[in-house]
Amino acid sequence: MVTVTSPAEQPPGQATRNRRQEETFRKVLAAGIETLREKSYGDLTVRAVAARAKVAPATAYTYFSSKNHLIAEVYLDLVRQVPYFTDVNDPMPTRVDKVLRHLALVVADEPEVGAACTTALLGAGTDPAVGAARDRIGAEIHRRIATAIGPGADPSTVSALEMTFFGALVQAASGQFTYHQIADRLAYVVSQLLPGAGTTGQETTAQ
Repeated sequence: MVTVTSPAEQPPGQATRNRRQEETFRKVLAAGIETLREKSYGDLTVRAVAARAKVAPATAYTYFSSKNHLIAEVYLDLVRQVPYFTDVNDPMPTRVDKVLRHLALVVADEPEVGAACTTALLGAGTDPAVGAARDRIGAEIHRRIATAIGPGADPSTVSALEMTFFGALVQAASGQFTYHQIADRLAYVVSQLLPGAGTTGQETTAQ
């Protein structure tokens, strides 16, 4: 089941939806991921998703300007479901490894969804709706990495981990590695970028 951000949780600058609009948004988004699990990127259309959601195509286009925008919002919602890792009993690199692993495995068992998300996010060009969704995806990933590191997270370290993560996703989407292999490789990068940081991170977070 797709869990959509409630109106109170919508990012700044994004129009707040009333209850009826939110319900419609949820219906179309849920129908979108259900369709992705059955069809390839090329076979998905907003019109088909609207029919599955039992709403008019014009209504679906009110919330999603294109199929790339719809797929980008699906991926954003999947990312939002990844938990925050803040347990101070875990060393800081362990927390970072956990969050990156969970993020990397969001679509690991759904290859069609993963391929469609990559195509939509990388191939949409200058589509402003997709660009806005990409920005929100980046912000969600940034927050989870920074939270896992803890207070005083070094911006350059967070940026390096973000770049590594997005590069890893491209490699997985290309078929060069599986998402599970990517998760293991990310764990190695964490061990190199945050060597011996467990005690320090734990003490910092606990203060």
